[in-house]
Amino acid sequence: MKAAFDALPVAEQKLLQRTKSRIEVFAQAQRASIQSFSRNIPGGQAGQDVAPMQVAGCYAPGGRYPLPSSVLMTAVTARVAGVATVIVASPRPAPATLAAGYISNADMLLAVGGAQAIAALAYGIDGVPPCDIIVGPGNKWVTAAKSLVYGKCTIDMLAGPSECLVVADEAGLEHAATIAADLLAQAEHDTAAVPILVTNSLAVIEAVNKQISAQLATLPTAPTATVSVGKGFAVLCPDMNAAVDAANILAAEHVEIICKDSQAIAKRIDHYGGLFIGARAAEVLGDYGVGPNHVLPTGGTAKYTGGLSVHTFLRIRTWMRIDDAKKSQELVEDAVALARIEGLEGHARAAEQRLV
Repeated sequence: MKAAFDALPVAEQKLLQRTKSRIEVFAQAQRASIQSFSRNIPGGQAGQDVAPMQVAGCYAPGGRYPLPSSVLMTAVTARVAGVATVIVASPRPAPATLAAGYISNADMLLAVGGAQAIAALAYGIDGVPPCDIIVGPGNKWVTAAKSLVYGKCTIDMLAGPSECLVVADEAGLEHAATIAADLLAQAEHDTAAVPILVTNSLAVIEAVNKQISAQLATLPTAPTATVSVGKGFAVLCPDMNAAVDAANILAAEHVEIICKDSQAIAKRIDHYGGLFIGARAAEVLGDYGVGPNHVLPTGGTAKYTGGLSVHTFLRIRTWMRIDDAKKSQELVEDAVALARIEGLEGHARAAEQRLV
């Protein structure tokens, strides 16, 4: 990995280092947001310890395109969390992918992809310990494999095809080219990607469709993007209240707000993987390391889960200690009473051993 980094042009080395730094700083702020603590309870103390998992497997796709950004997003975040051993797996790793593994301080990189990579990370192979957690995006085979090994280890999420949903009002007319470019940026990922436009204006839909056609004509990845655009759709709403409702129902991976008052609309969006507020907050900036992670929930799962973060790699462990038997008697008596309400006499008798 170091040799690959050293062989990169200096400009690319600095680019990877800058991107790593932004991801790292954001992850450090996340880590600081959750802390160990203790508090007094009758007769003693109780609290929580925040501890990292020991071994993390970070998968980075490499089928259609090399994705060093996914290595940085996963491995850097794991390191900030305090994970002791970080293993990256990626098929046919390009020099930039290997270099990203190096500056992320990954312990090793497995040049393997697909379901077999997930199996190696979950169960271990010669020289590779079994992982406590496997994270990172992948194709349907990777996702299926992650679902099968869940239980042997934990996983971040079961991610499906990429999604970009743009919420726009009449302001979208001015930014039709930008909206089209952002939708095509997701459409070029693969043929299963889903671009979505939600608006109260038929004129915006027509303008964006015109721009999509024009931009596809010169887009090198048009064969892939065209298929995805065919699977995408626009939602024409009677007003922006309905547009907000539609966005919350769809709960897309990426949600962009391009409106006259983007901040006001953004405050009403409850369900999203990543939120991008205003025409200048391009979703692709999130892809490439502004700070927040780009491994995000898809397929409506943002209604109940969030994206990859430092917290993904942490365990919350609670504890209690009783030092003063007399001061703890109310706790003991309540435990006895509740145990008998539940019909668990063994529990009640265990608590009674602490009566004084």
